[in-house]
Amino acid sequence: MIKADVLVIGSGISGLSFAIKIAEKLPNTHIVIVTKSDEDESNTKYAQGGLAVVTDFSKDNFVKHIADTIRAGDGENERSVVEMVIQQGPERFNELVKWGTQFDKEQNGYFKLGREGGHTENRIVHHKDITGFEIERALLKTINKFANIEILDHHYVIDLLTQHHIPGKNLNSADTHCYGAYILDEKNKNIKKINSKITLVASGGAGHVYKNTTNPLIATGDGIAFVHRARGKISNMQYYQFHPTALYSKRNGMLFLISEAVRGDGAKLRTKEGLPFMYKYDEREELASRDIVARAIDNEMKISGDEYVGLDCRHMDQQKFKAHFPNIYHKCMEEGIDPFKELIPVVPACHYLMGGIDTDKDGQSSIKNLFAVGECANSGLHGANRLASNSLLEGLVFGHNAAIKACELLKENKFNFEDLKAIPEWNQEGRKTIDEMVMISYLRQQLQSMMSDLVGIVRSESRLKIACQKQREIYETVTTLYNSSILSPQLLELRNLINVSYLIIKHSIEMKENKGAFFNKDLA
Repeated sequence: MIKADVLVIGSGISGLSFAIKIAEKLPNTHIVIVTKSDEDESNTKYAQGGLAVVTDFSKDNFVKHIADTIRAGDGENERSVVEMVIQQGPERFNELVKWGTQFDKEQNGYFKLGREGGHTENRIVHHKDITGFEIERALLKTINKFANIEILDHHYVIDLLTQHHIPGKNLNSADTHCYGAYILDEKNKNIKKINSKITLVASGGAGHVYKNTTNPLIATGDGIAFVHRARGKISNMQYYQFHPTALYSKRNGMLFLISEAVRGDGAKLRTKEGLPFMYKYDEREELASRDIVARAIDNEMKISGDEYVGLDCRHMDQQKFKAHFPNIYHKCMEEGIDPFKELIPVVPACHYLMGGIDTDKDGQSSIKNLFAVGECANSGLHGANRLASNSLLEGLVFGHNAAIKACELLKENKFNFEDLKAIPEWNQEGRKTIDEMVMISYLRQQLQSMMSDLVGIVRSESRLKIACQKQREIYETVTTLYNSSILSPQLLELRNLINVSYLIIKHSIEMKENKGAFFNKDLA
């Protein structure tokens, strides 16, 4: 058993900034960060466009940013949360700069500001087209300065520890407390019990519940799944944002993202034949919010039968494009696509989950001593559809608030761990090793295909009914496999994807009006 004051699950912007804040305020606190891959592998790392924050008050202001966020969220946002995040934004951004993040600047020293869909002003600070990578680099460098922070990579959370694991406790208790987690150490093939006073879930999204996503392979909805199993409150899972422009590929899995900032700089959407179409869907055309653009592309593809549409960059300044989007340019050229001579083939791909673990303004979940921040959380900021580049800002602000609250709880020290001695170690006796991993990959593909075909950008009552039946069949098979097998990362991810798919389908069936990223054609 490992004892920690604070357990952080995830190593993106939310988890790392949270850990830094606590380490600074309480240097004697033992903080353990667990991450299921390498320490720098997170959704944060793949954020291209940048971070939305008001910095140029001569042209921009909080009122505009708040209005843009609520408009994108189709009015389903918690207004007080939106105001809090955007008003705190500049201070949190300056801390990120203080920690060594290098954002692009103009010759006069002011930050370069990009613009993306749904924004009425240029307010996106960025580091070329690899902003997330740069933020992750700076935060990890800062983390490594603290002796009281320990990072355990390739550690998979199986389940949270709650009083439900204590023999004799009421399994139906609504007053659930979190005491840490059971965690699989992939390298040493053993299962650890980590007890903690405070636990933060910062595990990111669930993009691999669908066939095509812009998310890295680690995005399998783990945090949402194990909080759901611990009887935590989960909401708004019907709201899944599909990014309009991922680079088309015949291969399923993680697609390369063509940042929204490219359209912000002037790129235009075209049919394969080169005809414009966004004017038919929204007066803002390419700069409409992501839900509108993604559905427009989806509709055009269904009308034409084409597998993709084109993104036209041929009229753009080549030197400026290469300077701002070097990785996008190189990726296109690697794929044999010259963006200055031909259309870039793009398709919508699963990108960002607006729903998740219910939290308050301090990031506290419905489970005592358990916080959740970032894409795994339903904070109230995004409403029915996230405004581009608001996610990194959310991670910073809620990471800060959660750290302040966690420090208060740690100072109060009202933690009673006497009963925890009764929580058993993990027991895999009698379980067998899965000798054919093809079973897991087959079931995962079946689930992803079902979700993509029946619970995608456009849904219907009949599709959701079939999805519900199919999900149940896969769930029963996976549950039997889980209960009889020695645990592996692949099996744990599949189990979590099954839980997430159930929540998305359930909340979609319960939704009775079209809002933001949710669209049921029978409700139109």
